[in-house]
Amino acid sequence: MSFKKYRFLAALATITLFLTSCAGDRLDLYSQSAAISGKGGSYKVGKPYKIAGQWYYPAEDYDYEEIGTASWYGEDFHAKYTANGEIYDMNTLTAAHRTLPLPSIVRVTNLENGRSLVLRVNDRGPFAKNRIIDISKRGAQLLGFQAQGTAKVKVEILEKESRALKAALTGEKTPTYASSSDSKKGKIITIPKKPVSAYPNYASTQSSQAQSGSYFIQAGSFSNKSMAENLKRQLERYGQINITPADVNGSRFYRVRVGPFYGKTDANIALLKIKDAGLSDAKVIVE
Repeated sequence: MSFKKYRFLAALATITLFLTSCAGDRLDLYSQSAAISGKGGSYKVGKPYKIAGQWYYPAEDYDYEEIGTASWYGEDFHAKYTANGEIYDMNTLTAAHRTLPLPSIVRVTNLENGRSLVLRVNDRGPFAKNRIIDISKRGAQLLGFQAQGTAKVKVEILEKESRALKAALTGEKTPTYASSSDSKKGKIITIPKKPVSAYPNYASTQSSQAQSGSYFIQAGSFSNKSMAENLKRQLERYGQINITPADVNGSRFYRVRVGPFYGKTDANIALLKIKDAGLSDAKVIVE
């Protein structure tokens, strides 16, 4: 067993022991300890990003506590990649948050019925109607608001458990703060082996922001058709992909596009993820 893997398993054991000791009247033990499980993900904070005209600033905030509205997400996202590279499973105890480090451990309390649950934040969102957290389908069931769709909740980061999880994933002995100087330069025409997906269409939850016309993400433009087809194959797992020929100044180019999306917010969310996957020149276009 590698030293890194040993550190990770040791950290998970420590967090599980803590959750066991504090479970008390907060649902069952499985609900608490299952929050820390996750495969294939990495630790990241991320750079500031803009969605629907609003800027978000990811940061390591171990004092974070907020009261607001929670929603949940399920089938449309199931088995797709999260923002930190895990595969989303709607039947596990995870959540999406706009700014907390990925992954983090949080406690979510449903203020409408008193139920409390520990969840692992491994994705970005939500971006609709001033909601502060998006919870997995199973989490919403246990917190008692799946049927109604939303609930007033209190979200608190668990500092000790979040720091331990970070250390397990990064190998660091002490916390460090992420730098925004890791931006990639130049054109990238292939996606790294570790894929990070674009969010599926958010139109069902953000229809108020839909506008006339369709939005696409132009992921690349090539004079060589085989290069365009190669990029298309790499992107196919993330949605509908089209190769559109275009003549510019007497030369033919092949544009690789993801979409359509039927709202600007949907397209911007997808753009954020596609750029994070390495396609720094991707952009939103409207037709």
